[in-house]
Amino acid sequence: MLRGQVADIIIGSVFLVIGFTACAVAAIRRRTGARIFAWLGIWSALYGSVQLSQSQAIVAVSPHWFQFTAPYANRAMTYLLLVAGSLSFWELSLGTLRSFIQVTACAGMAIAIAGVSLFAFPGLSGKLTLFANLFGACVLFTLTVVVAVPALSRKYLVLPDRGVLAAGILIFAVEASYNSLSNALGFKTLRILDHLGFAALLLSFAYVALRLVLANEHRLLSVEKELAIAREIQTSILPRSAPEMNHARISAAYRPMTEVAGDFYEFLSVDLNRSGFLVADVCGHGVPAALVASMLKVAVQMVAACANDPGAVLCGLNRVLSGLLRGQLVSAAYLWLDTENHLALYAAAGHPPLLHWRNNELRQIESNGLLFGVKQEFADYPVFTMQTMPGDRFLLYTDGVTEPENVGGEPFGDKRLEDIVRISQTHSPAALSDRMLAEIRHWQPASLSQQDDITLIVIDVI
Repeated sequence: MLRGQVADIIIGSVFLVIGFTACAVAAIRRRTGARIFAWLGIWSALYGSVQLSQSQAIVAVSPHWFQFTAPYANRAMTYLLLVAGSLSFWELSLGTLRSFIQVTACAGMAIAIAGVSLFAFPGLSGKLTLFANLFGACVLFTLTVVVAVPALSRKYLVLPDRGVLAAGILIFAVEASYNSLSNALGFKTLRILDHLGFAALLLSFAYVALRLVLANEHRLLSVEKELAIAREIQTSILPRSAPEMNHARISAAYRPMTEVAGDFYEFLSVDLNRSGFLVADVCGHGVPAALVASMLKVAVQMVAACANDPGAVLCGLNRVLSGLLRGQLVSAAYLWLDTENHLALYAAAGHPPLLHWRNNELRQIESNGLLFGVKQEFADYPVFTMQTMPGDRFLLYTDGVTEPENVGGEPFGDKRLEDIVRISQTHSPAALSDRMLAEIRHWQPASLSQQDDITLIVIDVI
C-alpha cells in the first residue's frame, strides 16, 4: 500500500511544508503587505493536507479518531481550496473584480459547510461535489480571462509581472480541463499532472507575491529615509538651547511621538532680561501636522517685533496662518518674561493652562482665545499680567503631558502633573523635566509606544 502511494505522500508533504513556510514569512514580514503569502500558505497547506488525508497508508497507521474524521476533513479541505485560492487572488484584485472574488469566497465557504453537512447522505453529497466543481470551473474561467487579457488585467489587477501569472493560471486551466474531459470520456490520467498543474499556479502566484512584497519594502525604506530627513529638518528649526537670562533658569524638553511631530516651541529672546516663550500643538500627528508646525517657524519670525505683547503675537500668528491651515487646528501659548521689571505676561489660543508655582501654591492660569484655524475675522487673545518674584516657577506644556492613558484607559491628568511639580519643588528645571518624562513613560503600558507628542518648558525665577 505504501509503495503505491509514496509519491502522493511526498508531494503532499512538500506542499504542506511550503504552506507552513509561506505562513511564517507572512507573519515575519507583516509590515510590508505580505498577507498574500498567508493565503498562499493556507492554499498550499490545504492542498498538501488533502493529498495526505487521501492516503490509505497514512490513515491506516493513524489513531482511531483520525481514521474516523479523515473523510470529513478531506471533504472540507477539498471545498476550502476554492476559498483559499479566491482570497489569494483577492489580494491582487481591484474594483469590481475584488467584489466578485469576495462573493466567490463567501459562496465557496457556504458550499464547504453544506458539503460537510451532507456527508452523511452520499447521494446528495455527490451532486454537491459536481456543483462545486462547476462553480470552481466558472470562477477559474473568469480569472483566466481577466489575467490573459491585458486591458482587463491593467484595470482589475495589481500585477508587477502579468506574464508569469498568466502562464501559471493557463497551465493550471489547461490541466484541469484535460483532467475533466478525460474523466468524462473514461480515460485515466496521471495524478502527477494534477500536482504539476497546481504547482505551476502556486509558484506563479508566489513569484508575483514576492515581487509585490519587495516593491512594498522598497517603498517603505524610501518613506523611512524621507521621514528621517524630515525629522532632521524639523529638529533643525527648533531652538538648539534655552536662552540665557539674568535671574532665570530655563529647560525645554521635546519628545515627538513619531519621526516627525506636530508640536513646536520657540524662544523670542530680546536681551538677557527679556524673552518670550511660545509652545504650539497642531491637532493630529505625522507629516501633515509636522508641515503646519514647520510653517509656525516662519510665522513666528513675522511677529517677532511685538514679542513683548502676547496678545499681539497670537493675533499675528493667527492672521498669518489663517489662510494656510486648510482645516487644521493649532493651539498655542505664549509667555513673556521680563526679569528686570519683575513682570510676566501670558496669553493662549485654546491651549492647556500655564502652571505657576509660588510659595508652595500651584495655580492654573487660563487666558485663552480661539484656536488658530477657527475662522473669525477678529480673534481676541486676552493677556494675563503677573508680578514675578524669586522662587516662581512656570510650566508651559502640550496635552501630550496630561493625556497619555494607562492600561485601564485612565489619563495621566492634571492632578498627577501638579503632584509631580509639588514634590519636585527643590529640583532644577532640567531635573523636573526628566522626572516628568519618566513618570509619563511609567504611566503608559510598556507594550505601547508614546501616545502623543510631548513638549515641556520649565522656567524658574531666581
